Amino acid sequence: MSLFLPALDDAPRPLYSIVAWPPEALDSWLRRLQDRLNVRGFGLPHLNIRAPFQTTLRSADLVDVCRDVLRGQQAFDVQVRGWKQLPGVIFLECELSPALRALHDRTLTIEPSSRARYDGPEYRPHLTLALGVLPWAEPILWEQIRDLTPPLTQFRVEALSLTKEHRGEVQELHTFPLLDPPVPGVDAPSAESAPS
Repeated sequence: MSLFLPALDDAPRPLYSIVAWPPEALDSWLRRLQDRLNVRGFGLPHLNIRAPFQTTLRSADLVDVCRDVLRGQQAFDVQVRGWKQLPGVIFLECELSPALRALHDRTLTIEPSSRARYDGPEYRPHLTLALGVLPWAEPILWEQIRDLTPPLTQFRVEALSLTKEHRGEVQELHTFPLLDPPVPGVDAPSAESAPS
């Protein structure tokens, strides 16, 4: 008896994402709410800068490509707009600022890679509360959350993370610190005075 294994090229490829983690106050509030309502998103609460994608690049090579694409990226603020509901999902919608749109577009240049349905013009930044909600449960959940106000409605993103889905869990592969935005009227430090 012989076993036939799929060729390496036929093996399913992992899903990668580029995400921003919400600050502790918002993260813990969302997780407590998920526990109370007995719902989940995909992994820990996160803001997808780019939706999950597949690539033929090895993880180490993908980190290098992401580093090049994100080079010079400044920290930015995210404004939380409020609750939204779509079939099967309830989330906190975030404002698509020009800075966030430009960053999202930059991450789409990571190649070779697949494209998700909600990338590009359909990109809608959000923090998922509940995913895979059954139709009969949607109005019940909506009633319980629609008037809730998160503990903060704006936060600063100072780092981005490359993640990889592995056996249903989201693993952080690499963190990319972002640059401090320039302060008006203050000169940027020279390269020689930067700490090593």
